[in-house]
Amino acid sequence: MLYYIYDKSFEGLLCCVFDSFERKETPDCVLAEDADLPLFSEFHQVTTSDDRSNRVFNGLRNKLSKSALQMLYFCFLSEIDNTETNIFNYMRKCFLHKVSIELNFADDDVLRLSKVYKTVCNEANRLKQFVRFQKTADGIFFAVMDPKCNVLPICSDFFKERYADQPWIIYDTKRNYGLYYNLDSVETVNFDKLPVSILSGKLNQEQQDEDERAFQALWKDYLKAVTINERKNLRLQRQNMPKRFWKYLIEKN
Repeated sequence: MLYYIYDKSFEGLLCCVFDSFERKETPDCVLAEDADLPLFSEFHQVTTSDDRSNRVFNGLRNKLSKSALQMLYFCFLSEIDNTETNIFNYMRKCFLHKVSIELNFADDDVLRLSKVYKTVCNEANRLKQFVRFQKTADGIFFAVMDPKCNVLPICSDFFKERYADQPWIIYDTKRNYGLYYNLDSVETVNFDKLPVSILSGKLNQEQQDEDERAFQALWKDYLKAVTINERKNLRLQRQNMPKRFWKYLIEKN
């Protein structure tokens, strides 16, 4: 079997398509360079190049709608096994077919990517719904999450527009990086060592702003006051609010 190895970037995946046509071969699978490589197989290391990735991307832009291009990028962020190969196959078919394949759900790659896209969109919506900021002693609003998919990049504009008047950090503990909004732009940040309090989803008292505990108490009292115990439906609650997010929800702690 022939494997293409790339640098785990979207541009690198585009270069896989370029190499495939240039070398006139179709790999059986595309793998990131940190993946476990199978034995007794043939490999080709793909070199990422801005020129090559731009040529492939511009070609796709002529073949696909904006929504289809967005779908490919969202699927790339899914981190679901074998999705890279599906994206690669999808892009190759775009160049091989005269008719657009976007709506050809009889094609296995199109059908699977449509499902992956839905998964990523759902996870992005949950991130937007369940983020709970805590004000730090430095005046920065801080939140942690560990979404199933790498959805922070596609949620950046949403949070920037919604919380444009306050500095904030949203940190992905699963991938050890976060987004920091400094009232002007959003940049990526990394912490060398994550404090236990961050992993648990709740800042220590000394890390919090003086008013933070009071606001959290008010929030809990409000929810307690509006809750009608006789109408509690824990099963429905778990469906709408997956349990894996509960540790980050102030009202559940």
